[in-house]
Amino acid sequence: MNAPTADITIHAAYASVVEDDEDGMLFIGFAQGEEEDEPYALFRQPISGGPVWFAVNDEDFGADDAVQSITLDAKGLTVTIRPEHVASFGWAGVVAIRIGPHTEDAEQAITALHDVFGEIFPH
Repeated sequence: MNAPTADITIHAAYASVVEDDEDGMLFIGFAQGEEEDEPYALFRQPISGGPVWFAVNDEDFGADDAVQSITLDAKGLTVTIRPEHVASFGWAGVVAIRIGPHTEDAEQAITALHDVFGEIFPH
């Protein structure tokens, strides 16, 4: 089965997992580069659990509980946005996060996403 066509694609060079105890938040991110204006995808959830906020490229393009599903294949991740949230993502319904063999810390970030999303991103 082919993955849906992506409306936004991020070619991740870096991934990260950060627990911010001061804010009580878990951040899982994928970035195309190190500059602020380079494409990124960011997942954020309270460390104690709760809704996951997802944003792409800008905090204005994000929402809580926006992720309908996540799949992993040889190219990387495909994130499907819930239909009621596509307006929050500039009408993008599918976000591809391309992960290559040189994407720094990708395995750690993928494991953290499995832990956060459970049933919608099974192992």
